[in-house]
Amino acid sequence: MASLIQKLADLTQSDLLKPLLPAVFFFAGVTYDSLTLTRIDRLFDNLLLLLYLSLLATLVILTGRFQLGMIPAQPSTSPWNILSLVHSIRPHIDKALQFLFGGLFSAYAILYSQSASFSSTAIFLGLIVGLLVGNEFLRNQYSSIKLLVALFALVTLSFLTFFLPLLTGWMNALIFLAGALLAGLVVWKIVQLILTGIPNVSLKAPTYLCLPAFLLIGVFTVLYFLNWIPPIPLSMKFGGFYHHIEKIGDEYHLRFEEGPWYAIGNRSDQVTGADHPVFAFTSVFAPVSLNTTIYHHWQWKPDHDGTTFATTDRIPIKISGGREYGYRMYTTKQHLFPGEWRVNVETEDGRTIGRIVLRIDEAYVPTSSMKTIIR
Repeated sequence: MASLIQKLADLTQSDLLKPLLPAVFFFAGVTYDSLTLTRIDRLFDNLLLLLYLSLLATLVILTGRFQLGMIPAQPSTSPWNILSLVHSIRPHIDKALQFLFGGLFSAYAILYSQSASFSSTAIFLGLIVGLLVGNEFLRNQYSSIKLLVALFALVTLSFLTFFLPLLTGWMNALIFLAGALLAGLVVWKIVQLILTGIPNVSLKAPTYLCLPAFLLIGVFTVLYFLNWIPPIPLSMKFGGFYHHIEKIGDEYHLRFEEGPWYAIGNRSDQVTGADHPVFAFTSVFAPVSLNTTIYHHWQWKPDHDGTTFATTDRIPIKISGGREYGYRMYTTKQHLFPGEWRVNVETEDGRTIGRIVLRIDEAYVPTSSMKTIIR
């Protein structure tokens, strides 16, 4: 065993593999996070993210004070005092910052991806993934106090966006704005701690260091109200249109047309006739502590006219969280007009959790047998 470990160590030090190691560690870390981060309301996961944020705040303060010369040279006294410990970790701070930022961005990419559904929220998710990848090349830039403070503001607000709804059981714009305000206050306090002890510091100094962070918080807020941020901690686990739904015990029996032979993996109706009742079934995951209202927003676009969908109904459904595979719900309509139909599954403030689509065809004739699945 010892010889095997030594061979692996020698292999990682080879000139051939050294350039590949960052990519290997990057994908290994993302894979590990994707396997371990299973539920957004898990206590252990949230405590781990809080630990990362706390360590990150400490390192940002230390880096800032080192940059400003506010930590004195290491004394020649006992090696066990705090100052000696701080100096001993200084050469490794940039690696630790990279690790902590990478761990947080990786976790956020996984958690936010569970709620991202469409182009707008996918753009935000792309930004998080971009920061995750960019973190692999930013280590040499972590000497910039403004950059560190700005990135810390971003990871803090990203955490509070889903943690405050978990903590309070509420999910709305006021909770988000409270998180944005709290993130700004934390950033301001960190900058004050960085500047502590510097004589004749005016208000301009902390404002100057906080400005990029506050701009990022402002952009994050604008994205929220543009519905570009996924409605985390909610996520749609399953959805589709059906000919008939029956609840037997604690199970929903969903009946649909199988479709042609090449429709591999089809789990719901894709097209049906105007004379058939239509059932829209969805399953939305919500944390245990969260009780909120979800909407089935029915929309229609006729074949012969228009390029946009018109609203026909927006049906509220009160849900409670905690079920692993999501809170199950359905709404139904009859005598639908021919054309394209869709149901957007939305939060109270109109953010889209998921979407299901169906075509109504007047000339529809069943071409295959019916199938039933259980949810």
